[in-house]
Amino acid sequence: MKYDIFRLHNPERIVIDLKNAQMKAKLGQLALPDPVLQALRYGKRKKNVIRMVLDVKKGVTPRSFLLKKTKENPSRLVVDLIPQASEKTKKIQPINNTMQRDIIIAVDAGHGGEDPGAIGKNKLQEKKVTLRIAKELAKLINAKKGMKAVLIRKGDYFVSLKKRVQKVREVGADMMISIHADALRVRSVKGASVYTLSESGATPDRVAAALAAKENAADLVGGVMPVQQVDEPFVRGILGDMAKRDGLDSSEMFANTVLEEFAKSFPIKYNKPKHARFAVLTTLEIPCVLVEVDYISNPKRERLLKSSKHQKKLARAMYVASVDFFTRMGRLKTSVAERHTVHRGDTLWGIAKQYGVSVSSIVRLNGLNKKSDLKVGQRLRMPQS
Repeated sequence: MKYDIFRLHNPERIVIDLKNAQMKAKLGQLALPDPVLQALRYGKRKKNVIRMVLDVKKGVTPRSFLLKKTKENPSRLVVDLIPQASEKTKKIQPINNTMQRDIIIAVDAGHGGEDPGAIGKNKLQEKKVTLRIAKELAKLINAKKGMKAVLIRKGDYFVSLKKRVQKVREVGADMMISIHADALRVRSVKGASVYTLSESGATPDRVAAALAAKENAADLVGGVMPVQQVDEPFVRGILGDMAKRDGLDSSEMFANTVLEEFAKSFPIKYNKPKHARFAVLTTLEIPCVLVEVDYISNPKRERLLKSSKHQKKLARAMYVASVDFFTRMGRLKTSVAERHTVHRGDTLWGIAKQYGVSVSSIVRLNGLNKKSDLKVGQRLRMPQS
């Protein structure tokens, strides 16, 4: 199906040109006017092109996407008409005084309920792995002074992509991490990758586009209509908002931080962030990333993903990256009383970077020799950043 959609002003109208189409529906059966749509009419613009004109209220933004043909339904064009927030709604928005409250991180365990996600050779389900890692990550975040985690799903139940995005906004999250474990036909593939939202309408990378299409189709399993995949005109409009532009830049920065941390302990599939049109990443005003922790289709990696110890290591890597990111942003401060427990793979340089302090200050405070080896389980006092 080919179509064009655009907006006209004075009066406000949404125009849709449907190519190679015929009108068979009876528009008179629609209950109009409604709170957004005032009237609907159509006519032939030229041969095989139907032009539909929607008279709408001021401030309405259109979003459109195509649904492919299924056994039950034909191909469909879906147009969402999104009304502008009212002044009353705007006034009751809480003031986002970020320096006077905890940093809130939304932790999104991919899939759930009737949607198992990818399934490994030994029947390990992605939904179970992602929830366990998400809970470990939330536990680490909640133990950190000045940070708070909110789990998008706390158990094995289905949550639509739209509801996930809504919850991220409702809790006033400062960051969102969506956790997944992909599968491929080639079972030898392994390694982590991190994705952010593609800024353009199309995803140039075929592999990333295929993954986004698969993840965005998750709603079909739960029997709901998939959310909009962020078409190009919509993204262009959003990028005009500097706060959301900053969110996309921050997502890229955080994605790189996660990859750097993962590279210390795990194999990496792509050493740079990938970009795709993931519906779950559309909270554009804050850093949002989708982390594919590994390939569950690889039997060796599947065994590791089932391990509680490995799940904790993956969670810790994302936690450390989060702390590092917000420290660099000036949102997190350390105190003299704070202590760091040394884990396998830790280095003085890495610990100093995590807490935003110098190596020499850690050495002085703890009476260390710069060249001495750190011991796993050792407790280090952390200086004021």
